[in-house]
Amino acid sequence: MSPQVTEARPRDREATRERILRAARTLFGEQGYERVTVRMIAAAAEANIALVGRYFGSKAGLFGAVLQGEPTISALFEGGTEGLPRRLAEYAAERMQHPPDSPILRTLERSAGHPEVQAVARERLIAAVLNPLEARLAGPDAHARARMAVAVFLGIGAMRRRVGPEAPTAADVDRLTVVFEACLAESFTPASLSDLR
Repeated sequence: MSPQVTEARPRDREATRERILRAARTLFGEQGYERVTVRMIAAAAEANIALVGRYFGSKAGLFGAVLQGEPTISALFEGGTEGLPRRLAEYAAERMQHPPDSPILRTLERSAGHPEVQAVARERLIAAVLNPLEARLAGPDAHARARMAVAVFLGIGAMRRRVGPEAPTAADVDRLTVVFEACLAESFTPASLSDLR
């Protein structure tokens, strides 16, 4: 017979929720999504396992809540849109050599094929990257243009994972700048890519 879970005061609920989040962040970062169980997280947080379900719904919901606390590239979208392609190119070039600094984002990369992680990652990508980038773009087809730029980012991460890291050169940043300019441009002609030759 399992112990009954009683509703704590709001301050206690928030403290318990934060303990669960901290424990999950640590365990997911150290062991990955697949190896961590809800029972392990509850034990590390010194919380009743039923509270994980109550506060987060599921292990995937908890992982999604942990992801919400992770850094995003939204700071790159601040400032004028004129310099945005270069900022995106510099960041993307850095990702060619180094994975994200966060153990949680590295876990996300390692577990990208897991169905539960895919759903959480999709929601996070849309909310934290695609929608904010689209909101910064004026003119027609902002959604399609933002999708193209995000596809470049995802491709660079996939390449680094499969082929290995490679130090970017100044020419790489220049080429990526032209690619992001083409992705984000309100109008596009193939001649726009002539700088890549």
